[in-house]
This record gives sequence, structure tokens and C-alpha cells, in this order.
Amino acid sequence: MTEPTTQAPVTSKAVRRQHDREIVSLALPAFGALVAEPLFLMVDSAIVGHLGTPQLAGLAIAAALLSTAVSVFVFLAYATTAAVARRMGAGDLPAAIRQGMDGIWLALLLGAVVVVLTLPTAPWVVDLFGGSDTASPYAVTYLRISSLGIPAMLVVLAATGVLRGLQDTRTPLYVAIAGFAANGALNAGLVYGAGLGIAGSAWGTVIAQYGMAVSYLVVVVRGARRHGASLRPDPAGIRASAQAGVPLLVRTLSLRAVLMIATAVAAHLGDAEVAAHQIILSLWSLMAFALDAIAIAGQAIIGRYLGADDADGARQVCRRMVQWGVVSGVVLGALLIAARPLFIPLFTSDASVQDTLLPALFVVAVSQPISGVVFVLDGVLMGAGDGPYLAWAMLLTLVVFAPVALLVPTLGGGLTALWWAMTLMMTVRMGTLWFRMRSGRWIVTGATR
Repeated sequence: MTEPTTQAPVTSKAVRRQHDREIVSLALPAFGALVAEPLFLMVDSAIVGHLGTPQLAGLAIAAALLSTAVSVFVFLAYATTAAVARRMGAGDLPAAIRQGMDGIWLALLLGAVVVVLTLPTAPWVVDLFGGSDTASPYAVTYLRISSLGIPAMLVVLAATGVLRGLQDTRTPLYVAIAGFAANGALNAGLVYGAGLGIAGSAWGTVIAQYGMAVSYLVVVVRGARRHGASLRPDPAGIRASAQAGVPLLVRTLSLRAVLMIATAVAAHLGDAEVAAHQIILSLWSLMAFALDAIAIAGQAIIGRYLGADDADGARQVCRRMVQWGVVSGVVLGALLIAARPLFIPLFTSDASVQDTLLPALFVVAVSQPISGVVFVLDGVLMGAGDGPYLAWAMLLTLVVFAPVALLVPTLGGGLTALWWAMTLMMTVRMGTLWFRMRSGRWIVTGATR
């Protein structure tokens, strides 16, 4: 009678340790790769900033447009991760790699379309964004040249999804580090050594992006040849990849709308409020990288379990990842409060901005455990290929958030009230995702959903 009683907890602990090892082994490299990406822009800004204020302002406009365009296509990574992980879980590596190639071909097609649209419309888009007469020419130059790198950027997204689906987050980390180093060296050499100015910065980034894309393609092509997977474009497979990506595109656009509304509301509150909001948004985004790394691990692991017809394993790892999300959120919130005397002076010395910032910062810290659950469950449902539900859930969240946020200037409360509205947004997301998780409808096993 006593043997089963003592054995069960040991088994349970062993399973948790196994899940923890998997999560850490995938999430840590993923976090490194995620943090490396925004460093590209930081290097560009640091180098271009010494050319002059108009050049830096032009870079800011072009970079915002480029990052928005690329973030819209992040579904190339998410959808590919889920599809490849399922095939891998089912034990069909050739089909997994073939699925990944479909995503890469789709990335090339979408990238070509974006380039064709961007080159002639760059001046109009920059004007629409509100560029000044002095900054706009630099923005147009940087945007046109950098748009040539968009196909490479999208290939990197899709190929990253392939490797994540194959449970490999280390290779993307190594490629990101190499790309960051190459970008810095090329920018410095072309901007100052060759005297190309802001155009040199754009060309340096484009070259680094194509270098990263080629590195990924070498890894994927080698895997395809090793397992006998075809590299030719498959129209049916490309269409299937596009169809799987549409709901995630809707989800991403809805989330971008939330962030745009929040920034617009902050701008209406006043200069101190919008400055403080920008600081908080930067910190919120940094913490999101840590939580998103756990979500990426969730995409890969859940897809593999479902592909292997292991519904119980998927449920168990989902529960464990939710625990990781809560604990990570608590830790990040505590660090945010504890470290505020260190980082606030780095962002601003303006007393009015600091006074506006502090109360809203506490709201953000308190809401981090909610964010942890949201990011994890988002990753779980993406890994399960439950894109349509994620799209509808995010649209519902947008519908709830928009009127509440837009009423903030009228009802008062300033920036703190706006971030309570953001917390409401995250709470609604958590509610919709938790409901789906508890329903079990996301659990669809097999090599395809």
C-alpha cells in the first residue's frame, strides 16, 4: 500500500523536471535571439545619430515603418513553428521540413510584393507619417534601400519558425548574434569609412539581413537533403501556409491597433504623459521578450506533443508553462519596482515626466503575472494551431479596450488610468485564453490540425 503512495510524487516531480528542462533549453536561447533583434536598430541609431538630427529623425521614421511592416508578417514564424512541430512529433521529419520550405517560399513571395509596393510609394508613405522637410529625404532614402532587405527579413522569420518547430532555438541565437556583429561593423564601415551617410547604414543592415537569411537557408537545405525532403515550391503547400497565417495576421493587426490607440491617447494627455508612456512601453516590451521566450517554447513543445498524439502530455506541459508564466510575471514585476531608481534617471531627468511615470509603473508591475499567463497561453494555442480562436479573441479584446481607453482623457486619471485600461486589455485576453484552455477544444492531435 505504501509503495504507490511514495512512487506517485516522485513520478510527478520527474515529469515536472523534464518539462522544466525542455522549457529552459528552448526559452533561454529564444530570449537571447529576441533581445538581439532590437539591437540592430540601436546600433543604427547610435551610428546615424552622429551624422546629425535630421538623419536620426529620418531613421526613426523609416525604422518605425519597417518594423511595423515586418511585425505584420510575424505569423510566418508562428504558423511555421506549429506546423513543423506537429510533423516532427508525428515522426515525419521529411514532411516537417517540407512544411517549413512552404513557409519560406511564402516569405519570399510576400517579401517581393512588399518591395514592389514600397519602392515607388516611399515618399508618399513618409509624408503620411508626418516627416519634416529636413528629415523626410533621409527617411525616404533609408526606407527604399532597407526595403530591399525585407525578403531576407521574412525568410529569417519563416526559417526561425522551422528551427523552432524542430526544437532548435540555439541556431537562431547564434545567427542573431553573428548578424548583430556584422550589422555593427558594416554600418560603421559604410557610414564613415565609405562616407555613404544614412544610405550606408541602410546598406549595412540589408547585407547583414541577407547574410542571416543565407545562414538559415544553409541549415534548412542541409536538413532537407539529409531527410530527402523536396526544396521545390509547392503551390498547395504555400496556399496552406498562407491560410494558416491569416488568423494570426488578424490577431497581430488587432494587437498593433491596441498599442496605437494607447499611444494616441497618451499623446492627447500631454507632453509629459506621452514621454512617460513611451518609457513604460519600452520597459513593457523588454519584459515581453522574456515572457515571449516562454511562449516560443510553448509553441514548439505543444505542437510536438499534439503531433505525437499525446493529449495528456500536452495538458501537463500546458499547466506547467502557466505556472512558469505566473512566476516569471511576479519576478519581472518585482524587478521593475526594485530597479526603478536605477533605470528612471537613464530615461529622463524631467521631474514632471518622472512624477507621471511612477504611478503608472506600479500598475504595470502589478499586471505582470497576468501578462505571464497571457503570453504562455498565447504560445500554447499557437502551438496547437488554434489561430482562428486567437483572432476572434483578440478582436473581442480590441472591442472592449478601445472605448475604455478613448474615454480616459474625458474621465480623467491621466497615464495611470490609461495603463489600468491596458491591464484591463490583458485581463480580457487572459480570460478568453483561459476559457479556451479549460475547454480542451484546442487539443487536436495528429500530424495536421
